[in-house]
Amino acid sequence: MKIELERKDLWIVFFIYLSVFINSYILFSEPFEFYLGYLIFILLLPIFIARYGFPRNLVFIFLVLFVSGLYNVFAGNNTPQQFFKIFIGLSLSYFFYYYVVVEFNYNCDVLFKWYLKGCFIVALIGLVQFVSFQVGFKPGYDFKWIFNKWGLIPGGAFGIRVNSVFGEPTYLGAVLSAAFFVSVYNLVMKKSYVLSKWQSLAIVVVYVLSFSGLGQVGIFLTLIFLAANFGLVRYIIVLIPVGIMLFYYMHENVLEFRERFDSFVDLFFGSGKFTLGKTHGSSFILYNNIRVAMENFSSHFLFGTGLGSHPTAFDKYSIASEITVFGFNLNSADANSMLLRLISETGLFGVSIFVFLVIKFYVPRDVGDTSKHWIISNGILIMILLNLFRQGHYFLNGFPFFVIMYYYNWRDYHFGKAPAENPPQVTDEKPAVG
Repeated sequence: MKIELERKDLWIVFFIYLSVFINSYILFSEPFEFYLGYLIFILLLPIFIARYGFPRNLVFIFLVLFVSGLYNVFAGNNTPQQFFKIFIGLSLSYFFYYYVVVEFNYNCDVLFKWYLKGCFIVALIGLVQFVSFQVGFKPGYDFKWIFNKWGLIPGGAFGIRVNSVFGEPTYLGAVLSAAFFVSVYNLVMKKSYVLSKWQSLAIVVVYVLSFSGLGQVGIFLTLIFLAANFGLVRYIIVLIPVGIMLFYYMHENVLEFRERFDSFVDLFFGSGKFTLGKTHGSSFILYNNIRVAMENFSSHFLFGTGLGSHPTAFDKYSIASEITVFGFNLNSADANSMLLRLISETGLFGVSIFVFLVIKFYVPRDVGDTSKHWIISNGILIMILLNLFRQGHYFLNGFPFFVIMYYYNWRDYHFGKAPAENPPQVTDEKPAVG
């Protein structure tokens, strides 16, 4: 499907998706990591603010987070540096991506289609990486000569875990999850929503070849969501065996997956202690952050201890202080999970916003509806859930962009066909002029 845009909009699209797909190159790392995609924030945010003003709902949310954050800084639960670094980055991201959706006249369909096209390009690069590794062509599979925050990840069933342009397979599993959902839908239902059969197949193959634990969760959620939208009873006979076989294959053939899963089960339902040589490090780090987040939540359940405060809570509650092996205090900044970070840093206030968002603005498949709102909604919801589960960075890979699209896709589904003279009064945004 051809997607036509004005030249100025094409440039905006290019930089938006640069911020979504390229997290493996930074311009500098101190006092914070400056990604290429941040350049468009600097260039366009002042213009957008002058054109559209400030959205009331976002202002209210971030005002609460600002007041709560300042209080916790003065209370000694956070440091000014950590708070302002996260608060500024997070607020700028959400405001910027909100303005992007307004600039495109709330047309989430077009924006999502460009995302899918970008995912196909990423998949092609991933296939080149995989084939190059098999034939021993190093420049084709090791991209450290291009990206300064990128790593070659060995493992999987073929000696390499494909990560394409991303710093690691986990990021691929998160960012391509919505495109994977669309691709599986296209292949199973013999459709061609934006992507052709071969483009869909390329995305599915690369997604599987990443051998990402987060990606496996994405595969499972895709099967669940498709089954739920097309009738769970009809597909349950296929879904359960496929899920069991996939899990068995991963557990028996992918050492990394087996060690992580077995360690996680032992930590939660067994000893709950780290055993050198037995407990997988990543599983223990996640387990430790869960304990830290829950301890911090129990003491500051309403608003948490402020954005950026989890490292302070980690120093206070971590059970890894007596472990002398290097690496077990890693991920203290992002809690190893966005949900854990929300619980720890924003308390009931922040968690409630996301729970409300996910449930209220979900668009299920309507048999009598020929629109594609449900596809966009389900794909983005999988991405949101994966980020909440395993990605601790609040705004990496343009995550706020998809959260905002998730809402406006729902709004367009319910109110998009309303008469022009009587538009729905859902928010107080000014109309787009671009």
